[in-house]
This record gives sequence, structure tokens and C-alpha cells, in this order.
Amino acid sequence: MSDAVVDKKQGGGRGGGRAAGPGTGSGSGTGAGSGARSGRGALASVPADAARAAVPQEPDEFAVQIGDQIESFILSVREVAKGDDPDSAVPYLLLEVSQLLLAGGRLGAHEDIVPDERYEPDVGPEPDEDDLRQRLAELLEPIDVYSEVFDPYVPRSTPVACRISDDMADVVADLTHGLAHFRAGRVSEALWWWQFSYLSNWGPTASASLRALQSLVAHVRLDSPLDELDGLDTGNEADDEEQLAKEAGQVMAAELGTIGRRRGR
Repeated sequence: MSDAVVDKKQGGGRGGGRAAGPGTGSGSGTGAGSGARSGRGALASVPADAARAAVPQEPDEFAVQIGDQIESFILSVREVAKGDDPDSAVPYLLLEVSQLLLAGGRLGAHEDIVPDERYEPDVGPEPDEDDLRQRLAELLEPIDVYSEVFDPYVPRSTPVACRISDDMADVVADLTHGLAHFRAGRVSEALWWWQFSYLSNWGPTASASLRALQSLVAHVRLDSPLDELDGLDTGNEADDEEQLAKEAGQVMAAELGTIGRRRGR
């Protein structure tokens, strides 16, 4: 998430995101390597940027709705992670991720959002969501790991192992970063960040998690338990990721095979 944030010490523009985000007037994504988010000269834009930064923006109805949905998601995931109602964790996450992706879809369908300021204002230290990640991992064991294809439009993509707990923590971190701008009155900055990171990170991540969560709920409601998951290790270290990916792929293959047999009857 932070790889798309401006390095103020070097004076560079936002760049380095994992995927091309919404354009900033040039149609070239985030302006990586250009040192700015627009075609204006850096020195000429500084006074205007400073003046705009000093005046909090009033959010319109669209911004208020997006901000409310995002803040609701963050609060809800943190509430789930407390573990007070473990039996409802998966269906509740399914509901919350589905609602979040509605906000994401609106951001994705919206025209490119251009922030008022040339460089991203500092929002302080990046949020540390390791505690949230760990609590969710413990809550969701042993169904935390699932198999996902990184890009469905890449031919013959190999499934990779993912974790719902990692996904939720990463999404919360992305959204919290934008929420800091929103609460500070930098509405266009918040919307820009949420739109960019929806396209580059939290959108794909939340979408993958939604598929896994929906699959889990479907298996429970259709009385089709995933016995294979009992032996799937969710605590492998980085050097065991290849084996973890293989195991997760086998689980997904078993799921797909079962679905195919049901349809064939």
C-alpha cells in the first residue's frame, strides 16, 4: 500500500504502485518518475497547493457515502477480529466485504479523480495492522488459506496461496491511509487515494477474499464441508510458500471437481 506514496525527501511524485492507477490529467497512471502529479511546474504550484491545503474541503454526497462505507468496513473488521462471535465471523466478513466492494465499484466506475495538491501531504506513520492480521488468522484457522489466480486474464496462470487474514489487514491499511486525509478535510486527496488503491491493491485483494468467503459460506449452507482443509498449514514461513501454494491449489482443484460432479448428475 505505501509503495504508491510520494517520497517527499526526494521530491518525487506518487509512483511505484503494483498496477496502473487512475490518471492525473496525462492518462499515464500515477505519474511515476515524473516528479509530479500534473503538468504544472513544481515551484509555481507550491503557493497554490499550500493555500488549498489550509482550507478543509466540504465533501459532496458521493464523498460522504464513500467515506461512510469505508469507515464502516474498518470498524466492522476490527470488531470481528475481537473474536466475540467466532461462528459469525465468516458470514459477517462476507457481508462487509461485499458492501465495501460496492463502494470500490463506484470509485472504479468514476472518472479519474485528480487531487487538488501536487504532492501528497504527510499523514504520519503508516498504520501497523499486524495485530489485526494475527487475531484474524487465529480466528479463521484452518480456513484462512485459500487459492487464487493473481490475474484472471493471464493465460494459464498458476494459483497462488493467499490468506483472508492478510487480505483483510492489507485492505484496512489501504483504507485507513485515505481516511486520514478524509478526516483532515482533504477530500479530493482521500478520494484519489481510495480510487488509485482500489485499482492497484485493495480492490483485487478484497475481490479475491470475497470469492473465498462466498465459497466457505456456500460449502456450509450446501452441506459440502472441505475436509481437505484440515491438514492445510496456515503458519508456514516464507521458504515454505511454494508448498503452501501447491496445497492450496490441490484444495481448489478438489472443490472444482466436486462442483463438476454435482452438475453432471
